[in-house]
Amino acid sequence: MGPVQTPLAYIAQRWTPSPRTLRRAVLSAVVMSVVIIVTGGAVRLTGSGLGCDTWPKCTDDSLIVTPEQGYRGAIEFGNRMLTYVLSAAVGWAIIAARATKPWRRGLTRLGWLQFWLVMSNAVIGGITVWAGLNPWTVAGHFLAANALLTVAVITWQRTREGDTTPRPRVPKPVRKLGWAITIVSALLIVLGTTVTGSGKHAGDNSAVPRMPWDWTDAAHLHAIAAWVVCALAVAMWLVLRVVDAPDDTRARARDLLLVLLAQGGIGYVQYFTGVPEILVGLHMLGSALMWIAVLRLALSLRERAVTAPEIPAQTDPALTAA
Repeated sequence: MGPVQTPLAYIAQRWTPSPRTLRRAVLSAVVMSVVIIVTGGAVRLTGSGLGCDTWPKCTDDSLIVTPEQGYRGAIEFGNRMLTYVLSAAVGWAIIAARATKPWRRGLTRLGWLQFWLVMSNAVIGGITVWAGLNPWTVAGHFLAANALLTVAVITWQRTREGDTTPRPRVPKPVRKLGWAITIVSALLIVLGTTVTGSGKHAGDNSAVPRMPWDWTDAAHLHAIAAWVVCALAVAMWLVLRVVDAPDDTRARARDLLLVLLAQGGIGYVQYFTGVPEILVGLHMLGSALMWIAVLRLALSLRERAVTAPEIPAQTDPALTAA
């Protein structure tokens, strides 16, 4: 009797996904990571954060939503169910990565990291409900979702690369500028949680505590960080043309500028119109798209060469005959 195989090894022995299938599997995890961020925002913006008043059950007596909880309970429970769809997408990515020939262990590890981030964020979501939508745990829940999005985007990029040592495509000062954009953009997202945590949309109609500062001050600080990101993005767009960077890298810089333009417009309109729910939701979608654009730009500044599988040496028939 041979060694006992894991289910993933068993599948890998019998199925080899095409590169296109692998990319689609990993992209599905990226898409669902964005969906879970947006629908999580919808839960808060509709006041449904405590629609299910406990976790992991929806009520003390019911695992699922009950008619008495109304539409807010349905929204909160629906968002919880989307976690299973997200888990399925991540699972598909893990299976496809494990079944790829030759086996790319680094890609599989990135898939498993996504799985553990999904599980940890589910726990953070439960703690958020138990804590009565404490703004600090709500912020942690959102940032954990962005951590998942980060790993999903990196995994997606790695499906188009090899496993060799990264090789720079632009000069070192340009790469440092890329790091600056990434770090300030991450800070921008964190500052966004301080606006939410002190703002008008607490996530429930009950008396939910807010972060201890004025939300307009937090919004102004958030806007300053946004302008810094915009300035750095414009600088990157110009510098990439000066150094004659690859076309795809310049396209990533252009994409980031377009997303920032749209996101900034939404941000200012929502601020001066009393932060209506629909615009806040669009701003959350824009935040996810901005972060994807930032990561894609940063990852395009280096490359990993794809190494072709070795072709077995063929024997010359003439030599064999001799």
